[in-house]
Amino acid sequence: MSKHHVQAVVIGAGAGGGVVAKELSVAGLSVVLFERGDWVPYDAHDHDELISQRTTVLGNAYGPDDERYRRVVVNDDGSTSIVTPSDGAYNNVAACVGSGTVSYGAMGWRFMAEDFRMKSVYGQVEGSTLEDWPIAYEDLEHCYEKAEWEIGVSGDAKLNPFASPRKKEYPMPPFAYNNEARMLESTMKRMGLHPFPIPMLRNSVPYSGRPACVRRRTCCGFGCPLNAKCGTHNTVIPAALSTGNCELRTNCVVSELVIDGSGRITGVAYFDQDNTKQLQSADIVVIAASATETPRLLLNSTSKQFPSGVGNRHDWVGRNLQGHAYTGAFGLFEEDMFDDVGPGATIAVSDFSHHNPGIVGGGLLANEFTRLPYLFSGIRPPGSPPWGKAHKEFQRRYFRRNVQVVGPIQEMPFFDSRVQVDPGVRDAWGIPVVRLSGHRHPKDAEGCDFLSRKAETILKEAGAFQTWRHGSGIGLSGGQHQAGTCRMGNDPLTSVTDRYGRVHDTPNVFVADASLHVTNGGFNPALTIMALGYWVGEYISSQWQHGNRFT
Repeated sequence: MSKHHVQAVVIGAGAGGGVVAKELSVAGLSVVLFERGDWVPYDAHDHDELISQRTTVLGNAYGPDDERYRRVVVNDDGSTSIVTPSDGAYNNVAACVGSGTVSYGAMGWRFMAEDFRMKSVYGQVEGSTLEDWPIAYEDLEHCYEKAEWEIGVSGDAKLNPFASPRKKEYPMPPFAYNNEARMLESTMKRMGLHPFPIPMLRNSVPYSGRPACVRRRTCCGFGCPLNAKCGTHNTVIPAALSTGNCELRTNCVVSELVIDGSGRITGVAYFDQDNTKQLQSADIVVIAASATETPRLLLNSTSKQFPSGVGNRHDWVGRNLQGHAYTGAFGLFEEDMFDDVGPGATIAVSDFSHHNPGIVGGGLLANEFTRLPYLFSGIRPPGSPPWGKAHKEFQRRYFRRNVQVVGPIQEMPFFDSRVQVDPGVRDAWGIPVVRLSGHRHPKDAEGCDFLSRKAETILKEAGAFQTWRHGSGIGLSGGQHQAGTCRMGNDPLTSVTDRYGRVHDTPNVFVADASLHVTNGGFNPALTIMALGYWVGEYISSQWQHGNRFT
């Protein structure tokens, strides 16, 4: 069964797809926006810590959350395991309107200028596919600005001396520091560092018809009861729908791109909310389904012209999967540090983001989001008992007396860290599932050790009587910051899309999510994904209005 023809299909109503849908529909194109999940009202999950995205003990509040969704993971010994979304190895991202922007911590970082030209800055890294982006920070700057003002970011860029140049300040003032941050600010300044308030996709004052944040502890991993957290679900997607040009179809699973006899993409096949297979024809297809699901869709779209999948002529689709290894340190204090002012994370330094001797890249360091009781029960010094009386006594004594300084390290892209489709395992709709394999580059461990030592030094200087570092192993990276699997580039031999996100060899197919990232920065990537949504959407709209039908 076919639906009425539209000018553009957008797959994925998250950080990138929501922005593209808005840009195209405002420009007058008819758009169908597909989302595999549904609208998720706050009251459906409230503030239950055990189903937040930071624990998922009882499942994923924002989906997917059942065994219809499964993946295959290749273990270190070459064996395979089938995992479901609540397993960390699944590398899940939310499945709902707004995707991770409903429940994220909402840090609104711009990547730095160096993040777009890593190879030029650091040279060739042996064993890595490290490369410069085909676009520079200066190209994307106006898109960052548009995201900050249309979606909403609070902060004060003047206080960060390492920030790349900008033409316009944030639309909202920064959040005031909590108790942890005030203590860390004086410590960091004493050490010669340059602390500043974290930019947040969260209303510090009433903005865009929505109220200011009341700073609840249940924020990162949870929806916002006040609608003060800024995501695509409460900004650009409603704007797209209000044009009358955009139709949102929820609970729809897109299975493949439809390819005609000449090799042109003519639309998509999908399963609707009744699990009935449907076809939707379109002039343009934009894929923004995540750095695991976007390559899956391309690889599952085969034909005589594309025997290995759309965009995969040179075997780059699904390669270079990156995430972020969060690394840092914990410190225990004699006095209370917890003042119950959410979301917890409020202060950061970028002194270690780049130009660290012997380290490729680096990362920010910040205090962490509020650690609720269950999450804190897994935070213990090395050698501590994981249960029993001593475990309980530690929980009672130090729940309010611990501080974490942490940040995401810039990972090196690695060709064999990848997304494939499994030849034997299918999901409930009969679609071949994601198969994950690979590991991190050895340079990542060096970066983690460097950054965690810096974090520990800060905590010791602040007066912590006991500290311990934590980092990440060498296994496959991905998670909620997954990126890199359909990288943009000028050379079709070593990239999947051009500089505007258009898939090489397919003039009417675009990618608009973190799959495009050539490198993933040392920052939370949400704002960069949004900026790329504006970048891709702006290009398509401009070309369309000048008569280019991408044939």
